[in-house]
Amino acid sequence: MKYLLDTNILSEAVKTHPDKSVMDMLQKNASEIATASLVWHELQYGYRRLPESRKRDIIAAFLNDVVLPAIPILPYDEKAAELHAEERARMSSSGVTPPFVDGQIASIAVVNNLILVTRNISDFKGFKNIKLENWHNTSAASPKPVTGS
Repeated sequence: MKYLLDTNILSEAVKTHPDKSVMDMLQKNASEIATASLVWHELQYGYRRLPESRKRDIIAAFLNDVVLPAIPILPYDEKAAELHAEERARMSSSGVTPPFVDGQIASIAVVNNLILVTRNISDFKGFKNIKLENWHNTSAASPKPVTGS
């Protein structure tokens, strides 16, 4: 595995007009992707809040028939929890309050030595040793990696 996908990357596939570069990168890197248990929660929560509809059925089918069997879901385990606590304490002592779930996702990426792929690069830049990529609106051949503090 090389990449940990954030919610906004996985959800691109069920949009009416998905970002072409994201879709190209998902296809190109299909054997090297995983996601986090927190992302799985966000996806499940999002679709379960929708009223009964064709859209809800499409999203449910995507999650259960595409994501679940094909993409490993990594847990928020004790190593990630320790790193998350360390990073929250470090950032909080300098006046920065990182979003809790983003910190959990970032920690899973770091402890598994994966590049976190997200559209929201700025939400994760403050985390030490994190490698980030944004696959939205980029050349699929050369996304620009970003490293956190």
